[in-house]
Amino acid sequence: MRLSAVGPWVKQAMIRQFELVERVKSYDPNADEDALNRAYVYAMKMHGSQKRASGDPYFSHPIEVAGILTDLKLDDSSIVTALLHDVVEDTEASLSDIEEMFGDNISRLVDGVTKLGRLELQSEQTKNAENFRKLLVAMSTDIRVLLVKLADRLHNMQTLKFIKSEEKRRRIARETMEIYAPLAERIGMQRFRDELEDLAFAQLNPEGRESIEARLAFLKDQGEDLPRRIIDELDLCLSDGGLSASVTGRMKRPYSIWRKMQRKNIAFEQLSDIMAFRVEVKDAAQCYQALGIIHGQYSVVPGRFKDYISTPKANGYQSIHSTVIGPERQRIEVQIRTLKMHQVAELGVAAHWRYKQGAQNVDGRQYRWMRELLDILEHASSPEEFLEHTKLEMFHDEVFCFTPKGTVIALPRGASPIDFAYAVHSEIGDTCVGAKVNGRLVQLRTQLQNGDQVEILTSKAQTPSPDWEQFVVSGKAKARLRRFVRLKEREQYEELGRQMLQKAFRQEGYAFTEKGIDGVLKKFKAPSPADLYVQVGQGHLAARQVLLAVYPGAKEDSRTKNVVPMSRPGKAKGGPSDTVVPIKGLIPGMAVHYAHCCHPLPGDRIVGIVTTGKGVTLHTIDCETLENFQDSPERWVDVAWDSNDVGDSHTGRLHIVVANEPGCLGSLSTIIGKNHGNISNLKITNRSMDFFEMLIDVEVVDVKHLSNIIAALRAMPVITSVDRARG
Repeated sequence: MRLSAVGPWVKQAMIRQFELVERVKSYDPNADEDALNRAYVYAMKMHGSQKRASGDPYFSHPIEVAGILTDLKLDDSSIVTALLHDVVEDTEASLSDIEEMFGDNISRLVDGVTKLGRLELQSEQTKNAENFRKLLVAMSTDIRVLLVKLADRLHNMQTLKFIKSEEKRRRIARETMEIYAPLAERIGMQRFRDELEDLAFAQLNPEGRESIEARLAFLKDQGEDLPRRIIDELDLCLSDGGLSASVTGRMKRPYSIWRKMQRKNIAFEQLSDIMAFRVEVKDAAQCYQALGIIHGQYSVVPGRFKDYISTPKANGYQSIHSTVIGPERQRIEVQIRTLKMHQVAELGVAAHWRYKQGAQNVDGRQYRWMRELLDILEHASSPEEFLEHTKLEMFHDEVFCFTPKGTVIALPRGASPIDFAYAVHSEIGDTCVGAKVNGRLVQLRTQLQNGDQVEILTSKAQTPSPDWEQFVVSGKAKARLRRFVRLKEREQYEELGRQMLQKAFRQEGYAFTEKGIDGVLKKFKAPSPADLYVQVGQGHLAARQVLLAVYPGAKEDSRTKNVVPMSRPGKAKGGPSDTVVPIKGLIPGMAVHYAHCCHPLPGDRIVGIVTTGKGVTLHTIDCETLENFQDSPERWVDVAWDSNDVGDSHTGRLHIVVANEPGCLGSLSTIIGKNHGNISNLKITNRSMDFFEMLIDVEVVDVKHLSNIIAALRAMPVITSVDRARG
């Protein structure tokens, strides 16, 4: 029997060369002693007189990182990599030097761990995202890259207090909390995760941490003998039941307590599992025997039982958790596991390391979560988007659901059948049309619960819906959906750009040919005609620029240059040759859209503003917003309504002051309806005892139609004023 606590791995003195070699040889007699000695000396030589923020010699850092990895009993290649992991970035050494001295394997590992600080990226956020992307690619081929990186981050966090800049300390702590602690959890390294979170918590919320530590100290002083008495009684209970077991207890860490208080919105005094008691037995069968003995002796707290032995977590964690009203009527959490399960729970993938077999299983793609992150990487459009989806994938509580064949699928809490479908296979997610949960047909936005059996219904004719992104929670599902939307947007921009070019060529009397477009691709740095069409559709290029590049002899006609006749949404007269801007069915806000500041209507004098990535935004000629573009005349485009288009719906916005009388809103909507208008939105902006002030969006055909409605409203006695809204 013992009361244990997991303490930080802080070294009292720098490990000397012979000590490091002896540590590795103690668990791996076949380790390459020569390589370890050469790496130690080389790191000291290359880092030379460099100092850390603490004032210690810089080479103390890689040596301490190597020491942390010897605690995990990693192979000699990992230890050598730890010693060399900063020499390429922080000294004159190159990867070719490392390869020449230590071989290709070590060079590849060092390259994977390197912080990549030399990347010239646009922002710190982009830099961090790109660094993480490179780290993921490296560790997908060799998981040791991640182990060395985590040890590197752990030692940096242990010495973070020496950095003078508070902003830099908080930035490093936030990155640790959001990326490295979840990564440690993903490979089951609970000790790493706990210490990384606590060290980051001390920087991000020092007051919160101090408060919890003070309460823990108070509890310890008040009931110093209570944990010992609980352990003794549990041990006696198991012995009386005929089971030999080891019972230990430990206090939960401050950040773990804080996170639970925040998640459940409860006070410190309401927590029931500040102390966790662990029962270690010989095998899995004895785990269930111990559970039966404890449940037979003490009352079980309903809803507080979890069996991670029959259904392990995604990171391999196995244990039985149960909360009981235990010894001395204390509500306690008991965790039951074998010694091997405990080693996996504490050290994760490192507990499985098999250095004696000579051929280590280092491929990171053996892990499901790694394959899912690589899938997200494939479909993300930028490092920042990849980082966002990765956080979603790593930083969550889990629910476990089953396929009809009994396969367990681990999902983020709050996941929907769409998340489940994408977790099974990307194609199943793309073609999902419905779902059955426990045999009953449910909505696709239904939140799944632990133990649900989910059957996905598919159709080859189905494509993903952009609306799904509103309720999916897994990073993989979000990445796939955003990729689909990007591809659809690109198709729309490509078609729009092609038709704008066809119109421009036709107006000038020139033939539009693919051969002519191919001839100017290099000038516009477009890899293909489709890319050029997309640039035109997005507004990056004017159609006339392309025309003049294909036919340099084309003359500008002052009457028609920059004039773009526009058809209104919803009407396409015949084929592409008859429609200048075919915007029916486009994603809202794409290519051509109407400014919300002035709500232009057919009949208004209008002007277009080219917006990069959005196309053309239409404003009325008297819109106050246009003052913001006075210094950018190149963005102005003269536009005109197509007089042949009639009968389509547009939004006009009205500002109305109406008396606060019974039936006034009903009368107002009746008048609008009788004049063939349709209220699409209504917002009350101010109210008093006597009047309501409101904004109303009305669907009309053109400005004349809106004027008729305004006139009819002004004739109502209950309406004080009605005007077209601006701004």
